[in-house]
Amino acid sequence: MHDPQNQESITPDSPRSREAPEVMQAFVAGHRPLFILMAVLLAQLLLLSFQITRNHDVRLIKIWAVVVFDPFERSLKGFTDATTRAWRTYGDLWHAQQENQDLRRELAATRSQLQQVGERAAESDRLRRVLEFKVHAPFQAVAAEIIAFSPGASSNAVLIDKGTDYGLTTDLAVITPAGVVGKIISVFHHSSQVLLITDPTSGVGILLERSRAQGVLKGAGNNLCQLDYIMNEESVSPGDAVVTSGLDQIYPRGLPVGTVLRVGDGNIYKRIVVRPDTALDRLETVLVVLKASSEQEMAKH
Repeated sequence: MHDPQNQESITPDSPRSREAPEVMQAFVAGHRPLFILMAVLLAQLLLLSFQITRNHDVRLIKIWAVVVFDPFERSLKGFTDATTRAWRTYGDLWHAQQENQDLRRELAATRSQLQQVGERAAESDRLRRVLEFKVHAPFQAVAAEIIAFSPGASSNAVLIDKGTDYGLTTDLAVITPAGVVGKIISVFHHSSQVLLITDPTSGVGILLERSRAQGVLKGAGNNLCQLDYIMNEESVSPGDAVVTSGLDQIYPRGLPVGTVLRVGDGNIYKRIVVRPDTALDRLETVLVVLKASSEQEMAKH
């Protein structure tokens, strides 16, 4: 059955089927006098703003323009200033970082130079002490540099840079201003091997400086020595100085050797541990004590 209401709802002329532009056009057409009036008033207002002036002959239109656009200008200026400050801050930070890097490099170079200067000063001071000791010593000696340590933790032998080219032979005493180092056991043309007093096969004739008791110093390893053949009746205390006796015909008499570290009684002889006066694990420059025949060889050089 045909429904007239449904037919009316789908007719093309229904207001609900009109498109939005048509509705807008109809609205404008219906209110055209109002829009014309508003346009006339706006034009009149603009003309008046151009004619009316305020203080200092400033036109009203300019005042309105300032009022309208001033917030935008302030915002834009604030944004521009903030951007400029941020850029300058970034530039300053970048330059500061570059300067810090340059200063770090200069500081590292300066520290390296100071370290080198310190090393040279220490070497000069060490050589000065060795040469002064050599000049005032009652025997002839030749200075030598340590060029190698024996392998292993004990390091009971070292190699020096003087040999037969300087008239060196075996069984020559090797010392420093601080004390006895050892003796030469092998000689080559340009080098010699030195057995340190801390080696168990070494032996040094010594005496205790306070009691004048004599004994034999042998190596005990670990940069220590042991003092043998001191009777239990002898008075020995930690801290007593140990010097060479000269009876071994290798080391001149009266050279410092070490200091008593520990003392204990044994069956017949005391058990005495001695710490060498010379830092045998940090040797750099030594003196080789020459005998009469070696002095003659040195005179040829």
